[in-house]
Amino acid sequence: MIGKIQRVPLREVWKHEALDFTTWLQGNLDVVSDELGISITGAERERAAGDFSVDLVAEDESGNPVVIENQLEKSNHDHLGKLLTYAVAIGADTAIWIVSEARPEHVNAISWLNEFSTVTFHLVKMEAIKVSDSPPAARLTQVVGPSEEIRKIGETKKEWERQDLRYRFWTELLEKARHKTKLHAKKSPIRRNYIGSGWGGSGKRGLGFRYVIRRHDAQADLYIYGGKDSDERNEAIFDSLAASKDEIESRFGGKLDWQRLEDKHACRIVATISLGGLRDEERWPEIQDAMIDNMIRLEKALRPHIAKLRV
Repeated sequence: MIGKIQRVPLREVWKHEALDFTTWLQGNLDVVSDELGISITGAERERAAGDFSVDLVAEDESGNPVVIENQLEKSNHDHLGKLLTYAVAIGADTAIWIVSEARPEHVNAISWLNEFSTVTFHLVKMEAIKVSDSPPAARLTQVVGPSEEIRKIGETKKEWERQDLRYRFWTELLEKARHKTKLHAKKSPIRRNYIGSGWGGSGKRGLGFRYVIRRHDAQADLYIYGGKDSDERNEAIFDSLAASKDEIESRFGGKLDWQRLEDKHACRIVATISLGGLRDEERWPEIQDAMIDNMIRLEKALRPHIAKLRV
């Protein structure tokens, strides 16, 4: 005869969440480890996190903190907030939220966190079951957790966000630059992290003046690249310009970063702008003005020397 599985209300098994359930879980972390496929050991109860206390703090197999927040009820916003607060306060690599039932909005929230956070989040459903008159047994089921697919989705979304920011940044910069220099006047905003003049801007094949924007800084540069089979030509051009380094920097009005980049099939002469970058949107006007100013001075300093090149 095969018995029928019966679900037992969690409050009948564990009367008090902190005193009963958390205590039981502390001694039975192998149940969580088996379900999630990660080693969790050394749990401590009610560890302080600022003015709050975490249900359980354990360690993974590498000794990194694991935060566990418990609920003998449906997931709610209050416990989600606690989970995030504790994870940050403890510096956890892993955060586990155990509930009796996961609301759809919290499933979505945990999925979103796994897309964008360096912490890995697990939302786990806890059930108590028995067969006929057997003692109740705990059954845990992961509702949502980290995955390579979710991580890749998050990276894709971040890249889309960066591309949109770049497009807006270049739109503003190019509009400003058109009133000061013709070098990039025919260029349209793009979603890459650089905009080049093309060799038509320098008058020599394989040489272009570029604006480059990164997350935390920016630059104006002369990029020397004639293709993967033109290393000798690239380096010859760079060496010819570098021979006049002092004169070029004097005309530019400051130091430049001379990058021969022998292993990159290209060379660069760079004016770095350290005021901020793409993520510093409140400083964009200042950063853009500095980039345009550096570009104008860089072109003015290099133009006579580029005209003399015989390569």
